[in-house]
Amino acid sequence: MTNESEWGVNENESPLGSLRPVEPRINPVGEMTEEVKVIMGGGINSPAGTPLNIFGTIAHHPRLLKRFMNFAGMFLNKGLLPDREREIVILRVGWNCQSVYEFGQHTLIGQRVGLSLKEIDALTKDVEQFAWNDRDRVLINMSDELCADDCVSTATWTELTTQWNEAELVELVMVAGMYRLVSGFLNTMGVELDADTPGWPEP
Repeated sequence: MTNESEWGVNENESPLGSLRPVEPRINPVGEMTEEVKVIMGGGINSPAGTPLNIFGTIAHHPRLLKRFMNFAGMFLNKGLLPDREREIVILRVGWNCQSVYEFGQHTLIGQRVGLSLKEIDALTKDVEQFAWNDRDRVLINMSDELCADDCVSTATWTELTTQWNEAELVELVMVAGMYRLVSGFLNTMGVELDADTPGWPEP
């Protein structure tokens, strides 16, 4: 569904009714500078072999791109959390923030680390509609609470402390916060899905 916003910019409605740009507000850089090529290191490309649109967009600010990639890369490559649990948090945050780009990219990553398409679809629904185990369920509740109120409730925090140690708890909250930031960036910039990247699950 396409609407005309109060600013006169065509926007499209997400599954939860939020308005999103239908085209990029800032296009990914066309020709990568040598500085950006070094930062990218030839990695994190789309199936077509080109840099992912998120990185092409941030590449307008090379110093920020470098630090962003280091920070995000720590969670994805050197974090303490099991990959599957990290992706549950990222996907749920992406859904709560209605970032189709984030959800699509992490649908692919989630499948690679063991999430089924049925589980990924369930991350777009009420937590009670799927038979999650206790660890998964509290991760989803944590993600929901952080997105709704920027704070984890005492009840959820108490449950988290029975499953994860202090270092892991720090990382869990940081992962959720990091990908909430990313979702806001992607939504605001209107970053387009990369080739062969899925969008939302079929309703």
